[in-house]
Amino acid sequence: MDKLQILYNNKIDKVTDIIYSFCPTEEGLQQTVIDAMNYSVKAGGKRLRPLVLLETLKLFGGEEEEAYPFMAAIEMIHTYSLVHDDLPAMDNDKYRRGKLTTHAKFGENMAILAGDALLNYAYEIMSDAVMNSKYPKRAIRAMQTIARKAGIYGMVGGQTVDVENEGKEMSIDTINYIHNLKTAALIEGSMMAGAILAGAKAEEIDIVEKIAKSIGVAFQIQDDILDVTGDTNQLGKAVLSDEKNHKTTYVSLLGVNISKEHVKRYSRDAIELLESLNKDDAFLKFLFVKLIDRDK
Repeated sequence: MDKLQILYNNKIDKVTDIIYSFCPTEEGLQQTVIDAMNYSVKAGGKRLRPLVLLETLKLFGGEEEEAYPFMAAIEMIHTYSLVHDDLPAMDNDKYRRGKLTTHAKFGENMAILAGDALLNYAYEIMSDAVMNSKYPKRAIRAMQTIARKAGIYGMVGGQTVDVENEGKEMSIDTINYIHNLKTAALIEGSMMAGAILAGAKAEEIDIVEKIAKSIGVAFQIQDDILDVTGDTNQLGKAVLSDEKNHKTTYVSLLGVNISKEHVKRYSRDAIELLESLNKDDAFLKFLFVKLIDRDK
């Protein structure tokens, strides 16, 4: 096995352990919602956002422990968005990552509460981190960045435009707007938070934001491609869901081959920007390629 692949596997295990260490204890009269929260977080996933947060912090020479609570928080924010995305009122998906979705296992009411709880708990974790950080100004800026990228000017805003346009023909500009906010914004928040926590310069943080945007859009286009070309067993979720939900995507507008060319272009842009930082970026390059050139 390739050395970078072994390193990646080890890093994913470490990131997962860090996230789990922040999960709430399953006890008390409200245990059911905590069970649903932890089930959702522990259902698997690529751990992309916490991993790029940590690796970006390390790229700029930051102290690893400063990243840990923000890694857990960003994964909980991402997970809440998936829990709500799968609800009957949204995509109505029964499976994710090969397991029952939260509403399919715990009921719709408890899934809504679990999503709410994960989002709120993420901010509890980050606010505690600010209080305990050696660099509180950096920590509050990281929290502020994540909050903005997760909210109405980021992920929630993108999801709103996506929901309102379901079943309608959309232009590439509208699709790009959705991708930039719904998918890329949280990756931007992750990488920017890592750079901020490490004390990176303002111009470096701007470059990191651009890198993350390119990675996020490429990642989402590849997701659209896999929805058409992928296998349910390999993906762990239903394919052709975009077609079922009458969603306009890169693939439905431009076809698979041209969509693949867009993925390559965004990937190339991200790597060129990364190289412009003149840092030891071998693992991040490997990670970007792995995340984008994937089959699940």
